[in-house]
Amino acid sequence: MDALSSSFLSTFPTKSPNTAPKRNPGKSLSVSCVRIEERPTTQTPSKTTRPPPQPPNQTPSSYSSPLPTKPNSPTQPTLPAVIFNLFDDFINTFVDPPLRPSVDPKHVLTSNFAPVTYELPPTECQVIQGSLPPCLDGAYIRNGPNPQYLPRGPYHLFDGDGMLHSIRISQGRAVLCSRYVKTYKYTVERDAGFPLLPNVFSSFNGLTASATRGAISAARVFSGLYNPANGIGNANTSLAFFGDRLYALGESDLPYAVRVTSDGDIETLGRKDFDGKLFMSMTAHPKIDPDTGETFAFRYGPVPPFLTYFRFDPNGTKQPDVPVFSLTSPSLLHDFAITKKYAVFADIQIGMNPIEMIGGGSPVGLDPSKVSRIGIIPKYAKDDSEMRWFEVPGFNIMHAINAWDEDDAVVMVAPNLLSAEHTLDRMELIHALVEKVRIDLKTGIVSRQPISTRNLDFGVINPAYQGKKNRFVYAAVGDPMPKISGVVKLDVSNGEHKESIVASRMYGPDCFGGEPFFVAREPENPEAEEDDGYLVSYVHDEKTGESRFLVMDAKSSEFDIVAAVKLPRRVPYGFHGLFVRERDLKKL
Repeated sequence: MDALSSSFLSTFPTKSPNTAPKRNPGKSLSVSCVRIEERPTTQTPSKTTRPPPQPPNQTPSSYSSPLPTKPNSPTQPTLPAVIFNLFDDFINTFVDPPLRPSVDPKHVLTSNFAPVTYELPPTECQVIQGSLPPCLDGAYIRNGPNPQYLPRGPYHLFDGDGMLHSIRISQGRAVLCSRYVKTYKYTVERDAGFPLLPNVFSSFNGLTASATRGAISAARVFSGLYNPANGIGNANTSLAFFGDRLYALGESDLPYAVRVTSDGDIETLGRKDFDGKLFMSMTAHPKIDPDTGETFAFRYGPVPPFLTYFRFDPNGTKQPDVPVFSLTSPSLLHDFAITKKYAVFADIQIGMNPIEMIGGGSPVGLDPSKVSRIGIIPKYAKDDSEMRWFEVPGFNIMHAINAWDEDDAVVMVAPNLLSAEHTLDRMELIHALVEKVRIDLKTGIVSRQPISTRNLDFGVINPAYQGKKNRFVYAAVGDPMPKISGVVKLDVSNGEHKESIVASRMYGPDCFGGEPFFVAREPENPEAEEDDGYLVSYVHDEKTGESRFLVMDAKSSEFDIVAAVKLPRRVPYGFHGLFVRERDLKKL
């Protein structure tokens, strides 16, 4: 730990690494700066660790877990590194201090948004209610940000090193493991003992802050401290399984291949450029066609072409790029959808905002003069000559739930962000209204139907219905966002303008979860009903400090709990997850 990172969260202990950290569940965490230590992979036990029994009077928040060991000491910083760090502190203190709540780590990293302070090796969990269904043999893995160094300056909720939290299930037994994605950025900064690159979402507010932080980053590159050609991303957003590989994804970099071992551990295999065919970055939301096994994806950026579309064959071999030059300005294209015939993109009002940045705001913002559009291109297009754009005023989405072909039309279901100007700065003010949008390809007429008045995002479906007409959507309830207080089931088949919620479960006072994920009970049965399966999610109780893994019956009107697993330590709130079946884990 360097001298400039000597302070820590006020409620974290200062005991030796031989003692498991304990939390006071009644207090939130305030952040200054520190290196978050990890257990070296070389010291990971070969067998699953069973947590010691809990004393009778011990609260759930102090449930013991495997003890961290002290990591290898970082290399001694060179004189240039010390000078750069001093400049960093000067900028963070005097030039661009974290004044706004959305980038103030003392505000952002509180409660269960605070990072866990060390990696967790495979640790056996306790099933405290019901039993785990046989179809869950495999692993549920969820990605999310967990900064290895608590920030010196501004920090946004979307920043932070990717950490995977995996619960490996086999024959009714559950094992939890939490590991960082060992990206190039994470590894170099870990070895250096301090951060080397500024946070992407919070460090470039205003010309002065952008120029000074950019200059220091360039100086570190030229001095040999960092090589951006090896990647700059955190891989902290989602996961995807295609071509018999499992990838941790973040849209600022290439995918990182990872694997879950037979004992439940998580290993990073490396950054993948697909034989040199994938350049710079890829969306964190690729779409897998369940019928063909192909994967469709894209990348976007601040310079032309602002959108590039591509796909992978069933073996994971990347096919040629399709630059989309008809997108004439940079747009925040976080997600998209596919049908059996088309790929569907949303050119939203949120994009690069240099005027706002000059005034000290975020470089990404909303352009009120822009009219949102939906772009539709054939899935197997060779170029963008067949891309068609349709105006859909005020349609601003971060996530697409699904899309399908319907006669001579394309139907898309997605949460539309109302008050989208607050997307990065005041997420608690956003209301996500799920809409069904129908684009008639013959007439060009666009019709829109609200599906629910609730604040819903992180919508998922039965993966077997990706790109095909589906009936049910499972979505997280914002209370407000980014906290998620429950999950609902929507019936999107109704053509009437009325509330479409047909099932729901709220997690209870001070309990919050994340994105649900649907796991089919009989994935090989073509006659199985669309909602015959289970919803899984991590849920955290902020009063007790305890985290659980919930399995819910997707067919029941109240999402009856089929199984609840008590986790050996808390799992911080995060982003997107994936369930990988046992047969696929064996391919890794």
